[in-house]
Amino acid sequence: MTAGSDSASRVRAYEEAAGRLRRRLGETPVAPPDPGRLTALDLFRAAPGEASAVFYFDAALTYADIDRFSDQLAGLFARKRVGRGDRVAVILQNVPQTVIASVAAWKVGAIVVSLNPMYRTPELRKLFADCEPKVVICHDDQWDNVFPAANFVDPELVLWTSAREFQTRNDVRVLPEPGAAPPAHALATIFAGDAPAAPLPGLTSDDVGLLLYTSGTTGLPKGAMLTHRNLVATAQICRDHFELNDTSRIFCVAPLFHITGFEIQMVAAFGARAAMVLTYRFQPRVALDAFLEWRPTFIVGAITVYIALMNQADATSRHFDSFVHIYSGGAPIAPSVIDAFAKRFGRAIRSSYGMTELTSASHLAPNEGQIPVDPESGALSIGKPTPGVDAIIVDDDRRPLGPGEHGEVVVHGSGVMAGYWRKPAETDEVLTNGWLHSGDIGFFDESGWFYLVDRKKDMISASGFKVWPREVEDVIYGFPGVREAAVVGAADPYRGETVLAFVSAQPGATIDVAALTRFCRERLAAYKCPADIRVVVDLPKTESGKITRNTLRDGLRS
Repeated sequence: MTAGSDSASRVRAYEEAAGRLRRRLGETPVAPPDPGRLTALDLFRAAPGEASAVFYFDAALTYADIDRFSDQLAGLFARKRVGRGDRVAVILQNVPQTVIASVAAWKVGAIVVSLNPMYRTPELRKLFADCEPKVVICHDDQWDNVFPAANFVDPELVLWTSAREFQTRNDVRVLPEPGAAPPAHALATIFAGDAPAAPLPGLTSDDVGLLLYTSGTTGLPKGAMLTHRNLVATAQICRDHFELNDTSRIFCVAPLFHITGFEIQMVAAFGARAAMVLTYRFQPRVALDAFLEWRPTFIVGAITVYIALMNQADATSRHFDSFVHIYSGGAPIAPSVIDAFAKRFGRAIRSSYGMTELTSASHLAPNEGQIPVDPESGALSIGKPTPGVDAIIVDDDRRPLGPGEHGEVVVHGSGVMAGYWRKPAETDEVLTNGWLHSGDIGFFDESGWFYLVDRKKDMISASGFKVWPREVEDVIYGFPGVREAAVVGAADPYRGETVLAFVSAQPGATIDVAALTRFCRERLAAYKCPADIRVVVDLPKTESGKITRNTLRDGLRS
């Protein structure tokens, strides 16, 4: 059988499995919004100029303000021959300039490459060599880190901006001190000028609008190519599901350089003509103050964000009473954390699932009603596929599985990426004619609710038994005084791998390791129980708040 016929056969099997699931549910499929030929720039331009676009500490910018500043920046791009398909690297936190730079790039037909400001010079050199940006924009305090990595970029197009621009509050709890960057490269100079708007680039919905690198644990991260069709379709689905409109205020707790932040916060805001509340980066005290000041209506963030907010002694239900919807994603959620949050603040956190390659959310819990917990594993459901999305479970041979059977989550829908930037082999490995193999292990129940078990690469093999870290972590979260938990596999000469747990304590609490060990043994099979529990001050995380198990594993090897 040829590779082509094998692929066609697999796609037919996937389509048949998706059809069986739809028939099993007996639900009338909900058609997704039709993105047509719209681009993310079209969504932005459809918002009324006088509408609020960004609240940033004591500053308020309208859509007209963002349009004017982005025109000035796009004018510079056009004069420097930055055009369709060129890459604009944006290495910024959650500041108005991130929004402005993204819109400006689209105005000349360029691709936004959103990069983490935590990257150091060697990491940036590798990423720049891969995507070859023509423009690089960073913060002033990152200049000495970024500029040396951009040695092949026109120096006039390596630009910086300050987190203290556009506002006057200068909150020292979160904003850094100004850095020593050369004045000639300042974005503020461009914004103060009178640069003409760039000519229309003739953008299409099939053009790549965002190149976002996955947080690969080994080797060079892969750049997911997300088209304007991906961005618009997912933004419209999120707009409708989260009931966003021109009165909504989205609190941007997820970094805008992360797919959740870029898509569900920024592009969805454009689609809903809503406003964003930005605070540079997440800091619990600053966030709580902003909740009271700007009265946001929607938030989506990693569960560690909500744990951090719960750890603020003076946080009350008053801080959350403006929110219409509160969602979490990016990592499995322990039901005990959901219960604790609801008990403390009287508000429900709803679950979701997505990834960079899916343009964020592919599964969402309904806005109302009980979210089921799998009685066997204790996993909280990640929700059901969004309108227009088909999701199935396959085994190691990529054969579709039925209800309750554990396997890899495979997704088809309008958010599936076009592929990995300049990596055809890696693209072919995960994409089968529009079906994305996620690398996540999960299952669905008889009612069509999906559950996430864990990442395939995080599975622990202890004496031949499979141990999924999330299941052990969920149990640990139920122990009094535990703030956060992460479980990894550690090399063991007898068992091959053994279960190792890292935990941090809530403020003022102490963890009795012996008692926690007994707690786990009462609730888990012996082979799943941690052989070692280590209490740490804090657990390593990404900028989006996701605990990084690979960092803990790497520490064990060093």
